[in-house]
Amino acid sequence: MDGLLAQELEQNQEHHLELTLMAGRKGLKKKITHSQVQKMGLAMAGFIQFINPERLQIIGNTEATYFKTLTPEMKKKVIHQICSLPLSCLVVTRGLEIPELLLREAEEREIPVFRTNLRSIDFIERITKFLEEKLASTSSLHGVLMDVYGVGVLILGKSGIGKSECALDLILRGHRLVADDMVHIQKRSPSSVIGSGFEVIQHHMEIRGLGIINIRSLFGVEAIREKKKIELVLELGEWDTHQEYDRLGFEEEKFSILDMELPMMRIPVTPARNLTTIIEVAVRNHLLKVMGYDSALEFEKKLLRKIEERGGDRFEIEDEVE
Repeated sequence: MDGLLAQELEQNQEHHLELTLMAGRKGLKKKITHSQVQKMGLAMAGFIQFINPERLQIIGNTEATYFKTLTPEMKKKVIHQICSLPLSCLVVTRGLEIPELLLREAEEREIPVFRTNLRSIDFIERITKFLEEKLASTSSLHGVLMDVYGVGVLILGKSGIGKSECALDLILRGHRLVADDMVHIQKRSPSSVIGSGFEVIQHHMEIRGLGIINIRSLFGVEAIREKKKIELVLELGEWDTHQEYDRLGFEEEKFSILDMELPMMRIPVTPARNLTTIIEVAVRNHLLKVMGYDSALEFEKKLLRKIEERGGDRFEIEDEVE
């Protein structure tokens, strides 16, 4: 998203920003382009060099208290300097009284001025979360997103391969659906991408032969999630007898989403394979790797130790007799 209109702050109810527009209604079409907010700080003393006009600006108790100590001439000068900047938005916290001079100047310059009863620290926490959601880089993918053992698993594969049927089986085993068919993806930070469903089709599934089913109505709220961080990508594909598949687990593939690399596994599909069980085991194995244990590497170490013990590069496995 290239920017957030200031008017969306006034319209938002979900994040409980408690904002009231005090001046500058004509400037509500101005855009905020940064998720980080900025406190006015030294700007209240006339030092405006490092003010970023495209960020949401905050005046809190510290700034307001300092402003009261200024002479009338200095107050007028400071407000004129601040309002001479093309500010996208200004918020006064704690329900503090806003100087009439600031309201008049902001109205003339078409700078939206809001007031909230929240403390600065509480408002900054809420507004930052709101801006990160609205200004995050976004994309969408055809697939299914599930919460399996607390891990966000993105299941990919061509249409008809069995993604939805596999997801339905996972739900029956107690796992949770985030999105089916189309997954909306947001990059919230350099190290995380969040997946969710599109509003119209969220928590619905298309099962061939059954049609559209509502997972929430069928299985209850414990079977769904609104959003989930994506941590693992599994790609389902038809078994190809001419293709070599990783049989030991040494190969580590990556899947790129919004310039972020995620671990990916390719799972060949045949009628005899229980995909649901394989996916559950893949997630368990991923959790082990996150905790520092790699089954494939441990197997390799055991094998090398056995070879060294036998003093050569070949050995026979002794039969165990009970």
